Amino acid sequence: MQTCTRCHSQSPDSTRSCLSCGADLQQYSVTAVALKKFQDNPRVLNIRLVVAHDACPTCAEMEGTYEKFSAPSLPVEGCSCPTGCRCFYEPMLEEIYP
Repeated sequence: MQTCTRCHSQSPDSTRSCLSCGADLQQYSVTAVALKKFQDNPRVLNIRLVVAHDACPTCAEMEGTYEKFSAPSLPVEGCSCPTGCRCFYEPMLEEIYP
């Protein structure tokens, strides 16, 4: 399930637009907004795509570290997890403290 940052409703992974407000989920889903914030943060060097231990083969194949501007979008296309894609982004910082 994808969560819309505009109206906070949930839509299935296969949906490109929010079912409640019509927002483009490739731009306004929680994961899309998080990725954009990580990309805009100069302290973030790379982005790790983290998957559940029991993820589907498609998601498991995507697990890894990516340059911040080449991280794949979520949900993972082709995900076959019964409850939807459970992958998430984890920033890899240049330094932890200022």
